[in-house]
Amino acid sequence: MKIVARFEIPYYQILDENSKLVSELPEFAKNPENLIKLYRLMVLNRLFDTKAIALQRTGKMGTYPSTRGQEAAFVGVGNAMQNEDVFVPYYRDVGILIQRGVKLSEILLFWGGDERGNCFANNKKDFPYCVPIGTQLLHAAGVATAINIKKEKRAVLTVCGDGGTSEGDFYEALNVAGVWKLPLVFVVSNNQWAISVPREAQTASQTIAQKAVAAGFSGEQVDGNDVIAVRERVSKALDKAREKHEPTLIEILSYRHSDHTTADDASRYEPKGTREKEWTKEPVLRLKRYLESINVWDDKKEEELAAECASEIDKTLQEYANTPPAAPESMFDHLYASLPKIYEEQRAALKHVKGANHG
Repeated sequence: MKIVARFEIPYYQILDENSKLVSELPEFAKNPENLIKLYRLMVLNRLFDTKAIALQRTGKMGTYPSTRGQEAAFVGVGNAMQNEDVFVPYYRDVGILIQRGVKLSEILLFWGGDERGNCFANNKKDFPYCVPIGTQLLHAAGVATAINIKKEKRAVLTVCGDGGTSEGDFYEALNVAGVWKLPLVFVVSNNQWAISVPREAQTASQTIAQKAVAAGFSGEQVDGNDVIAVRERVSKALDKAREKHEPTLIEILSYRHSDHTTADDASRYEPKGTREKEWTKEPVLRLKRYLESINVWDDKKEEELAAECASEIDKTLQEYANTPPAAPESMFDHLYASLPKIYEEQRAALKHVKGANHG
């Protein structure tokens, strides 16, 4: 007998749950202004999240997937990307989208049932929201293939949850990325739950990151409550994708401090006490304490930030509330390049009914 292969999965953390440095700061983090920017984005994300849930609870918006406790994962990922990169999202990506030119009001529109929220006004190259589980990974592989063919120096980044890694699309996308050497970064937001199914019921592998090994490229874990580590490791992976056209799988570990969506009730299946224990690791306070420890943050700045974010969210709510409803017949307008006759007839009938009602 001989051993023909061995592999290791590294785990990265820079700022631990006590807000202490356990690894050397990367270059970008040595400038406090960069860290303050990350902190502001996480605070804005959390306050927006709270407001979005309130809108749903009061009947002013549809089902919404919270990002509470996962702000560092998405803000860190978004901050690592360059403008020319392509982002292929799933449905919990607020912290990334707001750094890619997407307006908060567009996010509310989408979850309010208005598909116009998916047509990002300031971002035409990224893909729209993808609610089906895992299909976006193959879309991302397609984009990365096009970049290879064109010999462009760009990268593609796509995100899924731990539940998405149980889908065939996940394995197919990893396989083609490895075989074709695609400039693609897979980010798995492992928040420990696939709706009501816990991580240990999802897969028997010790890590999700190691699934990249079978596809022929590297995988790693990152502390998803450490925005510095997330930003640094995703940045490294994107650099490798652009320069060497090599894929990477990054498993970001955090915890879902919310129901799966506002249509869920996690108290029916989540073990009591788990959320309280995990909350001691949450990312926003972790970075705030570090900023205070290096004397670049204080209570006055915190108050100013809260006021700024509140004002931005109030403006968002006004934009959302003042957006005129889409015409009912517009549901037919983005399905085909040339609408089949049967749908033309249905569209005309719907428009006629609307006109008659207004008459």
